[in-house]
Amino acid sequence: MNKNQAKIRIEKLSAEISKRRYEYHVLDKPDVTDEIYDSLMKELRELEEQYPDLRAPDSPLRRIGGKPLDKFQKVRHQVRQWSFDDVFSWEELVKWEEKVKRMAEKNSKFKIQNLKLEYVCEMKIDGLKMVLTYENGILVRAATRGDGVIGEDVTENVKTIHSVPLKLNHSVNCVAVGECWLSKSELERINKERKTRNEAQFANSRNAAAGSIRQLDPKVAAGRKLDAFIYDLDYLEIPNNKSEISNVKIPKTQLEELDLLKLLGFNVNENHRLCENIEEIQEFYDAWKDKKDNEDYGIDGVVIKINSVEIQEALGYTGKSPRWGVAYKFPAEKVTTVVEDIKVQVGRTGALTPVAHLRPVLVAGSTVSRATLHNEDEIRRLGLKIGDTVVIQKAGDVIPEVVEVLKNLRSGNEKEFRMPKICPICGGSAARKEGEAATYCLNPKCYAVEREKMIHFVSKKGFNIDGLGEKIVEQLMNEGLITTVADIFELKAGDLEPLERFAEKSADNLVISIEVGKVIELPKFLFALGIRFVGEETAVLIARAINAEFSIFNFRLENKSQFSISNFTKIFPKIKIEDWKNIKGIGEKSAESLVEWFGDGDNLKLLEKMRELGVRVIMPDAKYEISNTKLAGKTFVLTGELASFTRDEAKDMIRKAGGDVSSSVSRKTSYVVAGDNPGSKYEKAKELGVKVIEEEEFKKILGD
Repeated sequence: MNKNQAKIRIEKLSAEISKRRYEYHVLDKPDVTDEIYDSLMKELRELEEQYPDLRAPDSPLRRIGGKPLDKFQKVRHQVRQWSFDDVFSWEELVKWEEKVKRMAEKNSKFKIQNLKLEYVCEMKIDGLKMVLTYENGILVRAATRGDGVIGEDVTENVKTIHSVPLKLNHSVNCVAVGECWLSKSELERINKERKTRNEAQFANSRNAAAGSIRQLDPKVAAGRKLDAFIYDLDYLEIPNNKSEISNVKIPKTQLEELDLLKLLGFNVNENHRLCENIEEIQEFYDAWKDKKDNEDYGIDGVVIKINSVEIQEALGYTGKSPRWGVAYKFPAEKVTTVVEDIKVQVGRTGALTPVAHLRPVLVAGSTVSRATLHNEDEIRRLGLKIGDTVVIQKAGDVIPEVVEVLKNLRSGNEKEFRMPKICPICGGSAARKEGEAATYCLNPKCYAVEREKMIHFVSKKGFNIDGLGEKIVEQLMNEGLITTVADIFELKAGDLEPLERFAEKSADNLVISIEVGKVIELPKFLFALGIRFVGEETAVLIARAINAEFSIFNFRLENKSQFSISNFTKIFPKIKIEDWKNIKGIGEKSAESLVEWFGDGDNLKLLEKMRELGVRVIMPDAKYEISNTKLAGKTFVLTGELASFTRDEAKDMIRKAGGDVSSSVSRKTSYVVAGDNPGSKYEKAKELGVKVIEEEEFKKILGD
């Protein structure tokens, strides 16, 4: 093969490889195997090595990564780069549109009342902005946004992204803008590799994408499968002397611009929509807020642009943002704020929990001003001081927590926090128990402990007494109407009517709720007692064991309907630690706590008083019985919101099939079922290598 023949062959090979690249990475329609693709690349490489002067600027081989750079060169953008202002709520979106309409109607071009605007909604990709410059259809430079005027030349790294064309389908001169991103699946692969090498893992795909693009060695970027979506043309020149671009027209709308980008060969995100009003924008936003996590790329909001290019040009820009567009951000799950104080709460077990009082901030769709700090050891681990700027995290309905302290922002006025030596509520002594991280109030009659016990007792998972919320419980305690949980069942309408918040009807309603609540299933009763280390699942295990047979406790009942509170007061105090541990799933701590609780005379008097006041404990109904052993030996943890059934319904189905439900993830967990907005249990499962399944797979496992 002579040089002229090699030149023709190189051109044909390059064209064929580029075609396959476009079909695979842009159109998502691969029609050749990797082996065929590799074979074509191998032949091209051999020819270019033989004739290096025939290697074109847009050669597919330029994607594999060139020589490492000493540093990135600064470049001035041909067109200044802007960033969109953000809105976070429907109210802010309405204000933005009102402002846009006022400006448009005042403009000399659009002096009409009630101007009707159309909008294009596009995905706001959580990645790194890129500015691509093409001359005669050939990529000549790729740069980061920088400060909007000056960016860094990252051309060699961007060339490794297969969805970015090195040569456009038409020989135009243009500046295209888009987002470089890394898929969630690729991030997981990279982090696994980094973990084996004891390297720091990337916190999210955006950080990984930015880190990849800013590698001085392009081969590192080539080894990470980056992708890109292009969404804008900042500049477009169509040469008159190019016959093959006669069908390329200057776009008059944003939709036409997206179509033109596809025509030129760019990868455009198809999840966009034309909206005639902001009500339709809200529908689009709400739909994607719920399904954004189904995509393999990060989405942190919706970008809204006025469709008409003429109106865009008339509205222009502020000092930093276009007036004709806005980013409608999804609720953040991590934000920064300031810890203004740290105060201590006392729980029903007497545990003192430090709580950060925050400068109010919007996170995950709601304004929060508190975040748990767990215990003294956690504060030390974070290195947290009062006055620090912190990162807080919230997922779904999970209580916000502090995950990072931004120590570089300290002013020097921050204060150390120390756990108190006395209870902040009752003034009694407080101390850490041996082997535990928490500090406890040592006064068994502490008001705060009693209040939290009461609230726990009447909660939904306990007696579920409607109308007896936290404020009412506290009010009744302050009035001296209740001092123990048993006192609740003595309340009469006449006791309540004189109190603030109560009228005759509301007093009657609460008394009726209390009367209805006197009949309770065994698992709920055990949970309501607030025995330490006996949560919802442990209560179910005990109920199951009793429901099956009483021999584990050295006694039997001929008729389960004979079960009553008397069993607790007469028989349960005789059960030893080893007897409790014979129930599968009950460990040393739970067993010790059960023996301690039922060995306390005051607790037994409390139970007897409840019996006298008409409280009746009934055996569990069929939902606690095991109907088959399909899931025997399997332990499930539930996190996030399930669409087809409630969390309690899911737990019941698992139990009926012989499975176990746990509230925490460990290496012994069989499955973590992740619904929408999963919390920290999801991350813990990935860290431990526990299998995570979505709702549909969970349904298949359950079967009928």
